Amino acid sequence: MNIKEAKKQIKEAAGLYFKKDSNGQYILPLGKQRPFFLLGSPGVGKTAIMSQIAEELGVAYVSYSMTHHTRQSALGLPVICHESYEGMDYDISRYTMSEIIASVYDEMKKTGKKEGILFLDEINCVSETLSPAMLLFLQYKIFGSYKLPEGWMIVTAGNPPEYNRQVREFDVVTLDRMRVLDIEADYDSFREYAIDQSVHPAVISYLDEKKDHFYKVENTVEGKRYVTARGWEDLSSIIKLSEKENIVVDINTVKGFLRDEQIAGSFMAYYELYDSYRRKLPVAKVLDGEMTDEECMAYRSNEFDEKIIVISILTEQLRSITSKVNAETERLVTMSVKLKEKEQTSEEEANNLSNLKVECKLLAIAGTKKLSNVFSFMDRAYGDDGSEMTLFMTGISLDKEISGFIARFGNEEYNNHASKLQISGRGELLKEKCKQIIEGI
Repeated sequence: MNIKEAKKQIKEAAGLYFKKDSNGQYILPLGKQRPFFLLGSPGVGKTAIMSQIAEELGVAYVSYSMTHHTRQSALGLPVICHESYEGMDYDISRYTMSEIIASVYDEMKKTGKKEGILFLDEINCVSETLSPAMLLFLQYKIFGSYKLPEGWMIVTAGNPPEYNRQVREFDVVTLDRMRVLDIEADYDSFREYAIDQSVHPAVISYLDEKKDHFYKVENTVEGKRYVTARGWEDLSSIIKLSEKENIVVDINTVKGFLRDEQIAGSFMAYYELYDSYRRKLPVAKVLDGEMTDEECMAYRSNEFDEKIIVISILTEQLRSITSKVNAETERLVTMSVKLKEKEQTSEEEANNLSNLKVECKLLAIAGTKKLSNVFSFMDRAYGDDGSEMTLFMTGISLDKEISGFIARFGNEEYNNHASKLQISGRGELLKEKCKQIIEGI
């Protein structure tokens, strides 16, 4: 399954694990709450989704990499205690609390949240001395003498042995105590995440065109070659910061994240072309509807990858515009609800609400106009029924900010083109048409 499907599985299970009866007791006992084991190649997003899940569920989150743990840190250190039994004094060994369990209690104290997710990464890399204790923990949620608090679920992750020499394959006894999810790299899942996380548009548009470059891990006579989702996301962060600080992104920068000579070179060439177009494309004139027919037509003879770059740049601009309108509109809705709940509203509060309504209306009108102007440019530059328009419609239909804006405020041009393409909203037919176009390049 892909990482999106795995995230859905974990969230649904959390809803069941955290469910209580009428007496406030958890319906599913802690011992019956099987931990998850996300098994997949490196860099596919196993770690990334866990903090997302905790945030979306509103629960606490503690993460540990098990490669860093010894038996002592996981189980606790022995201490000498004095006890009396039947009139006799004895010195006996007990153990301090496990560092992992202690971290859970620390997080509960810090956040005030009694429910949470404990994420143990690289679980199949634990030392041989820790392995028996780990089996006990996975079944009974006990480390040493201390139990994981009720209301906490366990999710673990690891890589298959072909990717990590330290991996120890679990036996059936251990696997039978977990819910194993086999995770595969999937670009469509990454794309949704990438847009939400504002991954650099050059990365997204490049991978839209070359999906086979999204993930690659192989051993060759020249050494390991690998490109992962983590690599693309980290490269995006460096590119964005470099652009902000006016630092040139060169091939050595790219090679530091994309460890495949061919893919790194291919992306570098694409990024340079993207950067060139971003500098010379008159975005403001397009958004303001000031492009002449002659200026628009000049883009028709471009190579297809150049057209994709133009579409990507314009889509990114529309995302920035619509996200601001959406945010202000949400603020207006929240303010309106709060004021309605109050018995009395001050004159200042009423004025603030009125001013925000006006501001939101003006932003929405301006946003709708700019969106219509981009459609006008697309029609005149590439025609209203070609592959370019299909790709543009795909981009804005699958973008949560832009599609959310259109759903809220409407757009005549979007509706007309959606009708021509026989789609509705974020339809599967549109995605399929886009896939056919890209594969046919």
